[in-house]
Amino acid sequence: MALPINPRDVPVSGIDSHLAAVQAERLTAQGLRAIFARPPLWQPEVVREPKFAQREVAEAAVLVPLVLRERTTLLLTQRTAHLSTHSGQVAFPGGRVDAGDADAVAAALREAEEEVGLTADHIEVLGTLPIYVTGTSFVITPVVALVRPGFVLKPNPHEVAAAFEVPLDFVMNPAHHRRHVADWEGQRREWFSMPYDDGGQERYIWGATAGMLRNFYRMLSAWEPANAAAQAPRAAIMPP
Repeated sequence: MALPINPRDVPVSGIDSHLAAVQAERLTAQGLRAIFARPPLWQPEVVREPKFAQREVAEAAVLVPLVLRERTTLLLTQRTAHLSTHSGQVAFPGGRVDAGDADAVAAALREAEEEVGLTADHIEVLGTLPIYVTGTSFVITPVVALVRPGFVLKPNPHEVAAAFEVPLDFVMNPAHHRRHVADWEGQRREWFSMPYDDGGQERYIWGATAGMLRNFYRMLSAWEPANAAAQAPRAAIMPP
């Protein structure tokens, strides 16, 4: 499905450099486990995109894989150009929830193995983020997980043009969160982009992937270690 516009052509309307980056200790395995063990009370910033495709609603799940290197990284994929939805875009490993999947977590793990060969024996699931509804009618559950190094990726060439890693502190720093606004099919549409220079190649993170990362930033920023024991779990966000 072709996009009505090229997001790279839409000017930047603002950059959130006035917001603080997530503290480094929260991006470690210990910090992330502590946050998901007692999630803060917070609200997602981005929940639903304006619809731009007449499609049947589909449940989906993605894995947000945090690789435990000396500097924690985020594993992402570049989708192949011929796919019917979100072709060529930077994405998390993931896809539709199948009838045989026990839940969204099982779907995310299955999709990660099918798309890039990342197997469950390297994965420690921490929890989920609020659902995110795309303009193409996918109701996505992001599943956040720690990934132990030592895996060997085997990207599925039909779905994945490339798999790469971005430092987690890069996408958890709002100085890299660019805002865009455009009139699109008679509606005002707003989105984030987080372009990353991957050794001279731009990885253009935007749209749903950037929106879910923005929500992850809000969650990690809201956590207060001193009050962790008293904090209530986040409110559930119900699908439409």
